[in-house]
Amino acid sequence: MKNLLLSLLCCSVVSISAQDNKAKILKQIDAKATEYGEIAHKIWSLAEMGYKEEKSTVLLQKTLEDEGFTVSKGVAGMPTAFVASYGSGSPVIAVLGEYDALPGLSQKAVSHKESMGDVAGHACGHHLFGTASMAAAIAMKNYLVSTGKSGTVKFYGCPAEEGGSGKVYLTREGMFDGVDVALNWHPGNKNAANPGAALANKSAKFRFYGVSAHAAAAPEKGRSALDAVEAMNYMVNMMREHVPMESRIHYVITDGGKAPNVVPDFAEVYYYARSPQRDIVIDIFDRMVKAAEGAAMGTGTTMDYEMIGGTHELLPNLTLQKLMYDNLNEVGGYTYTSEEKVFAEEISKSLDKPLDVSYVEGIEPFDPNAEPGGSTDVGDVSFTIPTVGMSAATWVPGTSAHSWQAVAAGGMSIGEKGMMVAAKTIALTGMDLLSDPAIVAAAKKEFEEARGNDFEYVPLLGDREPALDYRDGVE
Repeated sequence: MKNLLLSLLCCSVVSISAQDNKAKILKQIDAKATEYGEIAHKIWSLAEMGYKEEKSTVLLQKTLEDEGFTVSKGVAGMPTAFVASYGSGSPVIAVLGEYDALPGLSQKAVSHKESMGDVAGHACGHHLFGTASMAAAIAMKNYLVSTGKSGTVKFYGCPAEEGGSGKVYLTREGMFDGVDVALNWHPGNKNAANPGAALANKSAKFRFYGVSAHAAAAPEKGRSALDAVEAMNYMVNMMREHVPMESRIHYVITDGGKAPNVVPDFAEVYYYARSPQRDIVIDIFDRMVKAAEGAAMGTGTTMDYEMIGGTHELLPNLTLQKLMYDNLNEVGGYTYTSEEKVFAEEISKSLDKPLDVSYVEGIEPFDPNAEPGGSTDVGDVSFTIPTVGMSAATWVPGTSAHSWQAVAAGGMSIGEKGMMVAAKTIALTGMDLLSDPAIVAAAKKEFEEARGNDFEYVPLLGDREPALDYRDGVE
């Protein structure tokens, strides 16, 4: 009986201690909410696109260096990528952060559409993503300091997620070797921690070369590169009927000539192919290449293409997902102030939807069968080490990513409040992993079983170097 009482007392002390540590972490993050909000807003204002995030990456790096992290800069051939490390020994927990903006989505932090000019915009909330992940990494570092526990926290500064596949190069170059678990999140229109996968993706710029001529005086001497682009687009659009229904194909003509009376001798089209399975994406992409070759042949032009990006689908890990979901529930959502509610109601009107604050104040129920949506280069990380993510309500409910409404909410207090939900949830999850090796072991076991013994990582973008210029000439 005496031994049983001692055992129960010890368990109670450990439990109380764990809860005290979690409360301490949350208090520390709250104490820096204003500072983190200022960092996020600065990155929002900079709105630097993929591989051009020079000022944003410096801001994050300096903040981490000031917190005692050792920073390795320009890793994996990407000048704006970095890894910041603190601690030693196992477990090694990675926290992923992004900070690139999107072209053509400039927007003020107001509840109506109002551009700031020909500049990019944070329509996917990566200014919040990078800042919240950094805040979580700092909180995890503070936990190691206060407890004296063994463990290493690594923050990965990941550039060019929007089409540039920055994490693929980090993965390909072995930057995650020795890491036990990776944590990440993404801005969204609700608070959720479901294991929904993402779509695999391959993208490329197809370039056609023809012969210029006067379009009226000597059209027979010309060979239109734009005709070739249009021929390719026509064939690929017909192909949509003959691909799995979950697949996605989209494109923009990035160069179609300069004057109607000149037969274009150069034209370019930028394509994405997506699907829940990477082998299907590979097949669709190969068929797109055949369409491009046929278009060149039929128009008397020549063609080449440049791979821009390629990502795996996400590999869910339910062990980690349930842990993160429990911590998200512990953190909870947040409430709008009266001013924020007026802003949100105006945004909802622009979306032609009623405002439902339950997505902000509450947590979406756990759904192990959540449907995939977009693509992310986190997918490649998830096939290398156990990986888990979540979303936080940084946008007004009903808002789509890559919209002016997302930029607007992300530039004011609504975005910052959602960001803090993510920072706290990731920090608590990281604390659990640093303190309980059994969870890490269980996540690794599930990961190995899900990935399969014969798995071999092959990046979808091949051996190309990072496409550091893929946003050149784009506003």
